[in-house]
Amino acid sequence: MRDVAIVGVSQTKFGELWDKSFRDLVVEAGVEAIHDANMSGEDIDAMYIGNMSGGLFVGQEHIGALIAEHSGLAPIPATRVEAACASGGLALRQAIMAVASGYYDKVMAAGVEKMTDVVDATPAIAAAADREWEAQQGVTFPSLYAMMARRHMHEYGTTREQIAGFAVLGHKNGALNPKAQFQREISVDAVLNSTKVASPLNILDCSPVSDGAAAVIVCPAEDAKKYTDTPIYVKASTQASDTIALHSRKSLTTIESTINASRKAYDIAGIEAKDVDIAEVHDCFSINGLLAIEDLGFFKKGEGGKAIEDGLIERDGQVAVNTSGGLKARGHPLGATGIAQAAEVTWQLRGEADKRQVDGAEIGLTQNIGGTGGTVAVHILSRNK
Repeated sequence: MRDVAIVGVSQTKFGELWDKSFRDLVVEAGVEAIHDANMSGEDIDAMYIGNMSGGLFVGQEHIGALIAEHSGLAPIPATRVEAACASGGLALRQAIMAVASGYYDKVMAAGVEKMTDVVDATPAIAAAADREWEAQQGVTFPSLYAMMARRHMHEYGTTREQIAGFAVLGHKNGALNPKAQFQREISVDAVLNSTKVASPLNILDCSPVSDGAAAVIVCPAEDAKKYTDTPIYVKASTQASDTIALHSRKSLTTIESTINASRKAYDIAGIEAKDVDIAEVHDCFSINGLLAIEDLGFFKKGEGGKAIEDGLIERDGQVAVNTSGGLKARGHPLGATGIAQAAEVTWQLRGEADKRQVDGAEIGLTQNIGGTGGTVAVHILSRNK
């Protein structure tokens, strides 16, 4: 297996992008990533495109061929990858494995979702839950994560203010990100007094409906400096699965797939959780950000709330979390999220994150979740080969 490096990244603006189509977004991201890698379209051997539900959101399937055609990259193979909200992370993993295996040399991993073209995105999003046992019974994702939040509060004494603090952090960082959907700070009081969605979660605990795309170019590490002076090396790419339905889990306060994927990633990369400088975690709801920093091993189970309260995940803290603004403020176009996470970590490790830059960051991690943890992809990236 060959070592792999990231040599080009991009992300469109995330938000309610009424003037851009599904295909426009992913092509914009792909072209920018190719330029960032100092390549041309003719250099790309294959594409993997993360997309959760083009069929439900915009009535479009056969995504791979559509993007290959519209980008002018046909006849190269283009494969659509679906794993709910983890589609982008798995598309990146497929691209990495394709290069590592030696089958291709230069591969694009892209992610895209156009969610605002439907009147109500809830039924499409609910397709990532267990249809028979959850969605058809009226359960929505806010209510699923609300149960997880309520149980964490019950078991560990986590406060409502601590959970809200994760959303506050996202907006604090998102205010510095010109590509974020929400570029403004909020307060804990604002979160607590916002519209109730599913108790204890309010609207400002929830990631938004978003449009957007992102792209990453990977190649063999030995060739990376042909394209960039600042390649970022892939130290680990892992994936784990768990039950889709919450009622089948041993615990509502732990996402086992995050634990399994991250521990395998640490082992492959030869590091420990304490060695991670920056992390982009999947905070589709504020409670999920809290669970992530525990399940990834940054803090002990039950201590995530206190870590948020004490500022240990700020940009100058023990581990800088969601410097992009995370899903909450940067936005959450489902298929694009995992790729956007990798783009942010790459910019941070290159030292190109402008006002949100974390000084001296050398090792970064991304955690991309599908559903409530049925699928998790974890990537560890490093400045050093």
